[in-house]
Amino acid sequence: MEVAIGKEQPSLLGRLNAWREEHVSERMFVLILAFLVGLLSAVAAFTLHWIINQIVAMLTGSFDANTSNWLYLVYPVVGIYLTSLFVRYIVKDNISHGITRILYAISSNKSRLKSHNTWSSVIASAITIGFGGSVGAEAPIVLTGSAIGSNLGQLFHLDRKTMMTLVGCGAAGAIAGIFKAPIAGLVFTLEVLLIDMTMSSMLPILVSCVTATCFTYIFSGNAALFTFHLDNPWTVERVPACVLLGVFCGLVSLYFVRTMSWAEGIFAHFKDKPHVKLVLGGIVLSLLIFLFPSLYGEGYLSINLLLNGKTEADWNQILNNSLFAGQGGMLIPYILLVLLTKVFATSATNGGGGCGGTFAPSLFIGCFAGFFFARLWNIYDIGVYVPEKNFALMGMAGVMSGVMHAPLTGIFLIAELTGGYSLLLPLMIVSVSSYLTINIFEPHSIYGARLAKEGKLITHHTDHAVLTLMQLDAVIERDYTAVAPDMELGQIVHKISGTRRGTILPVLDSAGNLLGEIDIVKIRHIVFRTELYHHFTASQLMQDAPATLAHSATMTDVMRTFDRTRADWLPVLDEDHHLKGYVSRQRIYTMYRKMVADMSED
Repeated sequence: MEVAIGKEQPSLLGRLNAWREEHVSERMFVLILAFLVGLLSAVAAFTLHWIINQIVAMLTGSFDANTSNWLYLVYPVVGIYLTSLFVRYIVKDNISHGITRILYAISSNKSRLKSHNTWSSVIASAITIGFGGSVGAEAPIVLTGSAIGSNLGQLFHLDRKTMMTLVGCGAAGAIAGIFKAPIAGLVFTLEVLLIDMTMSSMLPILVSCVTATCFTYIFSGNAALFTFHLDNPWTVERVPACVLLGVFCGLVSLYFVRTMSWAEGIFAHFKDKPHVKLVLGGIVLSLLIFLFPSLYGEGYLSINLLLNGKTEADWNQILNNSLFAGQGGMLIPYILLVLLTKVFATSATNGGGGCGGTFAPSLFIGCFAGFFFARLWNIYDIGVYVPEKNFALMGMAGVMSGVMHAPLTGIFLIAELTGGYSLLLPLMIVSVSSYLTINIFEPHSIYGARLAKEGKLITHHTDHAVLTLMQLDAVIERDYTAVAPDMELGQIVHKISGTRRGTILPVLDSAGNLLGEIDIVKIRHIVFRTELYHHFTASQLMQDAPATLAHSATMTDVMRTFDRTRADWLPVLDEDHHLKGYVSRQRIYTMYRKMVADMSED
């Protein structure tokens, strides 16, 4: 009796994907996914901020505004400790530097982000910020949104170009949802994630931005993170003050980036000592928040005080809960000290084991820098009067533009965020001046600097972008034919007859180390002389390779090596100098041309 064995039934996802391929065009399907990414990004942003607000209200709701509170010494340490436990025992992966991780995924991991990134950053950053961690929730939400896009792309086995677009949709949707600023979300993806806006990618990203913004309005109403009312319109006489504010913001941005890098280096020394990092970060953060409560959490309450204050009494509220409460004469020193110490509080939060980004800190520092600049300008009567609240707003755009190397993002985010479109021209002046100032000293943003050092940062330069996206491991030929140094010519000829590709035979010792290589073309005059088959060995016929490539080499370095040596094949060695395989110049150029063509398609 025969038993019929049927074919394995496809999964529900497989059947759905097959139906989709038959009935839905690729372009329409990407737009549907962009809508889903925008919706889920808005949900993630609303959820994170709701959790943060609940924790903050529970912990600090009963504090007396007229005096300092010793609990500021406790809460931040508890938050960092709980976050570190969550990351170490539940997530079991590094989730810090969210936007940098997105850039790395785009450039080096085919836009693939791990599935836990769709939720882990939300929980970790909520704990950190709610308990007082002096970081922002934006970078974790951007990572969450991008991870949602990436995992949807992986679920449906989409190509790398579409995956990159979906990652951009997630990032753009996150920014648009958090700030209710769809244009800023679009521009952020262009400037910070460096995703080229071809027609095939712009429409999905716009769909994601609009979707996220609309659903955020549904979830939270018309309330904005920051409120601003223009009481003193801009005049052309303030151009010099705006230019100088931009230069000042550029220098503040440089201070922020350099100090952050220095502080990260200190915590990196204790990479294998998490308890030391916790103690160091906790002590620094707690002391700073105790002295300057404005550093608690994202600091948006302090920003709103500076943006909406009209009198000394309004601005002096920023001293509440501190040792300086009620001492109006300490306002300017307090503003300056908060401005200088915010970067240390942010570094201590992340370095100690917390989770958060630098997006909100850059807005915070920018607001304080703008207010400080305008206040001193008016006190010393340097020129025409400048309104402090207007310059606090422009300072936010200036420092963000400098830290992120994203002047358009700074301009449109602040304009959309506060409805300050009447200040669009001064926002442009400040943002561009800040960007040009910091660009003299720092060629890359705070997010891209780490990857730029490794040659893994994508730029809008097509050649460089293609080489960054190419992976050396993907072009290595591993089916080479190797010979031993004592192998005789007769045996070598037999090996040659079995060689399927290439004209190079590597000579390896017993450990797999490359001793040299035999160029088949150069020994063709003796391969048919059988009387010489026992007179020559591989060690006598081999020659040194024109150059060797490290397995970790960037494709830019690989291309430079090929140009310098004029070789057709180059060996690739691993960390132990063992041969991994060969790279063909022809194969690299073929792949390069194909990727350039793909990137050029609209």
